[in-house]
Amino acid sequence: MKISSEDHKATFSIIEAPDWVNVIALTDKEEVVLVEQYRYGIEKPTLELPGGMVDEGEHPKDTSIRELKEETGYAGTEVVNLGKVSSNPAIFTNFTHTYLIKGCVKVSEQSLDGNERINVQVMPLREFLELVAEGEVHHSLVVAAVAKYLLWVKGER
Repeated sequence: MKISSEDHKATFSIIEAPDWVNVIALTDKEEVVLVEQYRYGIEKPTLELPGGMVDEGEHPKDTSIRELKEETGYAGTEVVNLGKVSSNPAIFTNFTHTYLIKGCVKVSEQSLDGNERINVQVMPLREFLELVAEGEVHHSLVVAAVAKYLLWVKGER
């Protein structure tokens, strides 16, 4: 049913945000590089994929490489675009792009922004996927990135 503005008045809050990236960073040992950071909305730390905002004029692929190195000190040898999702189409105008970066190794120390407090964790991919399945990892954009990855794996193997 379509509601005209005469029948119903509504106010919508829309947040215009730049695009974001999430990075599934894998080592040659099938370990995933993760970040743990405090999230004010739920007032507790969360285990997540590295990622961040796409700078104006920057390609999301370049952002994924930059954010991985800044947040974790890791870099990889191959970057694969796994696609994008609407960050939250109810209120956000942006998309979140997911990239797989393979062959990751630690190449430097973190280079964090002033407001970032990030602990790096490296764990077997299988263990991380179990944490997602159990709901321990619950950030919706991280779960969406995992879905994109699993669909890619299914198509690749």
